[in-house]
Amino acid sequence: MRHTDRPRGRRAARRRVAASVGDSREPGPTRPAAPCTVRRALAPFAATAAVLSLGLTLALAPEPAPVAAPGAAGGALVGEAQALNVAADVAARPVSHESYAATTGAETLVASGTNADWAKLVLIAGDWPVTEQNVTVMLQWMREENGVDNWWNRNNPLNNGHGSGGGSGLGSYDSLVTAAEYAADNLLKRSFYTAIVVALEDGTSAHAVAQAIWASPWASSHYGNGAWWSTSPVLIVEAPESAW
Repeated sequence: MRHTDRPRGRRAARRRVAASVGDSREPGPTRPAAPCTVRRALAPFAATAAVLSLGLTLALAPEPAPVAAPGAAGGALVGEAQALNVAADVAARPVSHESYAATTGAETLVASGTNADWAKLVLIAGDWPVTEQNVTVMLQWMREENGVDNWWNRNNPLNNGHGSGGGSGLGSYDSLVTAAEYAADNLLKRSFYTAIVVALEDGTSAHAVAQAIWASPWASSHYGNGAWWSTSPVLIVEAPESAW
């Protein structure tokens, strides 16, 4: 025998199930928030925490030690000192110490006014070195021409004929300063005095200058080729102020 109420029961059950699923108004379980949403929510708190952490780190960090300048008072160099080893066969280059001699001014020489001063005036006028050897030979020459006590005779200590008005060397000049200029000029202008000029330019040997004077035509006697030339020290004598 067929029961007519079973299908009805099945359809009713399906309808009840469908109705309970499709028309249910009860709230379901809470869904977790999406990851990106959580990060956005926590970002302000993370930034604040980072700033606080950096501030604490800087506050707790030790201050750097002051650096002392090398050579400063109280300072010291830290570390190993460097050393330079030089081979034993390496020698330092010699240092050149050049000497310079100041040229005495003409005014100073005139103020002093001795025969040595006049000898220096001749050397300065000829642009020759004012060395001891050159001054010595000039004094010897002046002594051979006019003696020592009257070396300024006629304001012409070397009996120079050039510009003095006396071809034989018996002329005179207006002053000893003019006489010094003409003596140097005569030696420089005449080719037969070249050896004297060369020896004076060297300035290291009074004897070499004297030999050149003896060989020249300055004196017709040639000073006995040196036999009449004295090399003894010459007395320093001051000339009258009027001679200058």
